[in-house]
Amino acid sequence: MLINLLPDFLAVLAAGDREAAYRQYRESHRPILDAYWHNYVLDPDSPHAGEIVAAALRADRSDLLAFTDTVDVVQLAEEAIARAEEVLQVDRPTDTYLMVGLGGANAGELVVGGRGVAFVCLEHFTGRVNPETYGMGLPPDLIPLWIGHELAHTVRYTSPASGSDMRRLVAEAGGHYDYWSTGSRATLRELLVNEGLAVHAAQAIAPGFDSADYFGYARRQYHRLREMEAFLRRVVEPDLEQSGLGLRLRYLSGGMSPTARLVGGRVLPERSGYYLGYRMTEALVSARGLAEAVRAPAFDFQAAEDLARGIQTA
Repeated sequence: MLINLLPDFLAVLAAGDREAAYRQYRESHRPILDAYWHNYVLDPDSPHAGEIVAAALRADRSDLLAFTDTVDVVQLAEEAIARAEEVLQVDRPTDTYLMVGLGGANAGELVVGGRGVAFVCLEHFTGRVNPETYGMGLPPDLIPLWIGHELAHTVRYTSPASGSDMRRLVAEAGGHYDYWSTGSRATLRELLVNEGLAVHAAQAIAPGFDSADYFGYARRQYHRLREMEAFLRRVVEPDLEQSGLGLRLRYLSGGMSPTARLVGGRVLPERSGYYLGYRMTEALVSARGLAEAVRAPAFDFQAAEDLARGIQTA
């Protein structure tokens, strides 16, 4: 189901008392917005949260208003969702939210009460960088790509046919996804596979973009990662069966210091794990198709890679 929160947020901006209107907006959509806050911003009831809300409400939104006048974002999203449902063979009720975020990710995934949720924060897709909102200036036509990416995660986390550790961890958490908890409990192999599959899904659901766009990389970074692949494969191997939030942050998070990304005597490019995961999942996606691969246990991907390379096992 597509749920468009953009009109509600614009109504907050039009209110005489924006902060009171935002509190009502949050209360009206509390399960989703609080999950978004906890996973991608911070505790919404912390002292610092009020400062974040105030800054977001006074920011220049001319880019967002121009976006709403020129882009049929609902049609873009509906077409992407329909394509994703076909490609991924979605078998559980899932929601996709169009919303305005608070300086966090451009898009993301949640599970709330056992129901998968993909969200897109539209301030990042206006085509204009906006320092006041931390808007990334991505073109609107990338929205379907990120919807495909996030819906692949929801399938892996909630499908009854999923054999992934992510589904197990979400179930153990009472049907809720927590970036920090799963990041500390899932193995690095599972986390890399999870993101790599989402990149494959984005390519299948929204074809035609430059390869770097599917990873959220600049062109130069994408080419550098291709050149570094042999090194990356070698240094990640000892950690693949390890778990710990630091590993997730090192390989999959932006904004980490060079020191935190120092491995094997070299500083890893930011979010290098997306490229690693993509390459690690390529053989199984090719052999079984995307819908089955998205639901496969993490070790199946290593077996498929070994088979593709002709490696014999006992």
